[in-house]
Amino acid sequence: MSLELFDLAGKTALITGSSQGIGLALARGLCGAGAAVVLNGRDADKLSDAAASLRADGAKVDILAFDVTDHAAVRAAIDGFEAGTGPIDILVNNAGMQHRAPLEDFPPDAFEDLLQTNIASVFHVGQAVARHMIARGAGKIVNIASVQTLLTRPGIGPYAATKGAVANLTKGMATDWARHGLQCNALAPGYFETPLNRALVEDAAFSDWLAKRTPAGRWGRVEELVGACIFLSSAASSFVNGTTVYVDGGITAAL
Repeated sequence: MSLELFDLAGKTALITGSSQGIGLALARGLCGAGAAVVLNGRDADKLSDAAASLRADGAKVDILAFDVTDHAAVRAAIDGFEAGTGPIDILVNNAGMQHRAPLEDFPPDAFEDLLQTNIASVFHVGQAVARHMIARGAGKIVNIASVQTLLTRPGIGPYAATKGAVANLTKGMATDWARHGLQCNALAPGYFETPLNRALVEDAAFSDWLAKRTPAGRWGRVEELVGACIFLSSAASSFVNGTTVYVDGGITAAL
């Protein structure tokens, strides 16, 4: 049956930055498709709470706490999990941060933090996991990009730069690793109600502007990212490589 193409039973997925928001929603969605999940973050209490909420629904969940910006820590954690627990079949590089400021006043340390968290982490975790996937001849990597991969607005130029880099690094991963049996793609959310966007969600003027700017006329719900993530994580996308899938209510399609 065609639905079997989307079945993730027997697969293990690592989702970075998955104690809340989009990462946790994607973890829950992959569990619903049959996968076991490995939650990642730096806050042990948040990770434990997130894991408990998934286990309450019958999910198989592990926790792997490491700093995605620390190359040595990433390698140690990934290699240790692969050796002691089992293979990581799916990687969702979701860890990210935002900082808003006029470009002429943007703090250099905030710019560096964005580079490390939003793009260097994709390299660190992607490389560590891919080395094992290459040896097995199979694997799925889903990098979380953004509507700001294509668009930007005042105050978020550096963030947009990192998300543009995520899309191009995804192309590089596909170019190098497709021949080894890996599918590497990016998932680009539009404007979704998340803790990262709480200030914007609560800004009535911004929400009104967004509703008028987006053909769908509203904020996205994190659950609406799950279908695309399952597709990119499953056999259904076996010949999809190096692409960016926008889930944005049509905002990149309209002026």
